[in-house]
Amino acid sequence: MSLDIEFEVPTWDEIYEMLLNLAEKIQKDKFRPDLIVGICRGGWPPARVMSDLLGNPKMANISVEFYVDVAETKSKPMLTQPVSVPVKGKKVLIMDDVADTGKTLKVVKEHLFSRGAEEVKIATIYYKPWSTVIPDYYEKETRRWVVFPWERKETVRNLMKKHRKEEVRKKLVKGGMDPKLADRFISEVLEEKRSQRTG
Repeated sequence: MSLDIEFEVPTWDEIYEMLLNLAEKIQKDKFRPDLIVGICRGGWPPARVMSDLLGNPKMANISVEFYVDVAETKSKPMLTQPVSVPVKGKKVLIMDDVADTGKTLKVVKEHLFSRGAEEVKIATIYYKPWSTVIPDYYEKETRRWVVFPWERKETVRNLMKKHRKEEVRKKLVKGGMDPKLADRFISEVLEEKRSQRTG
């Protein structure tokens, strides 16, 4: 199977710069959330940074399962862990890394309103033009598959299940992954596979 996805591999510093810009947009909008909800798992790192940038230490978690592999989803997202704190009467900012299909964001927003949230806004770092939900705040539009700093090895591991290492390396490096890091993760994943076969 050929690897026909184009990748974008932002650095930690690029992500931080985008989150700084997002925080400015939220502040200019005069939206002051009582609570920041990070969607498990990709929304956790940006939610933590946004908590720092907005000076808002109150955070909560929510978990939705949707993606099963790179660019592969279940038929619909499933809420697997409801919001971890009461939200009744609160202004809530949902943080996620990307608005891709928009389905996860829709489920989370509906869940928060069903729990009595007064106002809910969504912020994502990236937005894809086909998303059914347009975030209230986003920083960059892309059509590529974004490989965030917190999921690089996981992405290599998933791609190596179906594709040759040369193809995986070429595509990720073209998207911006450091070649040494790509080589390291590919070697580690190959070693994991060998261990599983011999174990």
